[in-house]
Amino acid sequence: MSATGWAWLVLLLPLLGSLVVALGFRAIPARVAGAIGTLSIGLAFACAVAALIGLLGEDADARHHASSLWTYAGAAGLDIKLGIYVDQLSAFMMLVVTGVSALIHLYSFGYMKSDEGYHRFFAYLNFFVFSMLLLVLAGNFVLLIVGWAFVGFASYALISFWYRRTTATRAGMKAFVINVVGDIGLVLAALLLFRELGTFDYGAVFAAAPHAFDRGSWTITAICLLLLVGAFAKSAQLPFHTWLPDAMEGPTPVSSLIHAATMVTAGVYLIARTHVLFYLAPTSSGWRRCWSPARSRSR
Repeated sequence: MSATGWAWLVLLLPLLGSLVVALGFRAIPARVAGAIGTLSIGLAFACAVAALIGLLGEDADARHHASSLWTYAGAAGLDIKLGIYVDQLSAFMMLVVTGVSALIHLYSFGYMKSDEGYHRFFAYLNFFVFSMLLLVLAGNFVLLIVGWAFVGFASYALISFWYRRTTATRAGMKAFVINVVGDIGLVLAALLLFRELGTFDYGAVFAAAPHAFDRGSWTITAICLLLLVGAFAKSAQLPFHTWLPDAMEGPTPVSSLIHAATMVTAGVYLIARTHVLFYLAPTSSGWRRCWSPARSRSR
């Protein structure tokens, strides 16, 4: 099987786990629900390893693949496909998300055993992992935004898991609202890119951007600053950091999942994925201050 085939399985398994646990909560015993949720993420991690092995078996210049199932939206020249983009960056993030999440699921299997919302917790947890993987594997900016929004909703559900606590529901709402501000920045950046380049597809955007934008122009600078708004909100950077301490109202495994190596790394992933754009906008990236041909030669 190809790397993209394994990647589709990585994306599918957490979604299936979430649906099975959520829809079968009346028929499935609690411990079985926990086992299903944990097993789905463990299998996703195994598929992520297989996808990485598939990439490593190829030439270094050919380790990037796009795969689509069908057209997600199409009208008036707009062609958005339900597709994924697999390269070294997405493979690395797949391993991080599924590997850390599998350990957290395994810990939660025993930690949450006495909680009445056991089924609900694992359904939310699986959905969060699916959302993160959709964000990481998205092949265009539209699916990136969808995954970005799903992660925000899943984090709200997990932080507010003990919804009978007023402090927990307030913390969840705070995280959700601040993340929506970041979502708006990401959406505006995508719309500006579409206005200038006529596409949301990663490959087409990154290939056309160096020819369509003058380095340091106001348009590409505005796009990158809007991308930074999305990254800062998701990764709890100043001035969007205030939701993170309050997020401790969620169960301990939720704090590990959100704060340790998944949700807060989404902003880092976004900047790494769009590094081609940031190179064209030295004002927003600080590139001019940290690198210059003269400084490079002096080293």
